[in-house]
Amino acid sequence: MAEATDPQNILSRIAKVLDERKRADPAGSYTASLFARGQDAILKKVGEEAVETILAAKSGERDQVIYETADLWFHLMVMLSQLDIAPAAILEELQRRFGTSGIIEKNSRKTD
Repeated sequence: MAEATDPQNILSRIAKVLDERKRADPAGSYTASLFARGQDAILKKVGEEAVETILAAKSGERDQVIYETADLWFHLMVMLSQLDIAPAAILEELQRRFGTSGIIEKNSRKTD
């Protein structure tokens, strides 16, 4: 499968484009304009997309859930890019947690 159509590479491909958009002209790119507006604008957009995803899930409309989840993931990736966190860091954390009880994993994070 060619890289351009390989879904296994989509997160790294999006991350690369996002890094390019950080330096792009905000007048010519939605993503560049979002970066230019700063962290508060990015976080607001993540929140809006999260709410839209929840509402789509509540409606039970499968196609809408997929669409809104894609929007949410994209805007989370914008946030991560703004914070200089690569998707691989998130995937590594998921890998670390894989096979561990959620209760055990959550308790391991408690600091008393």
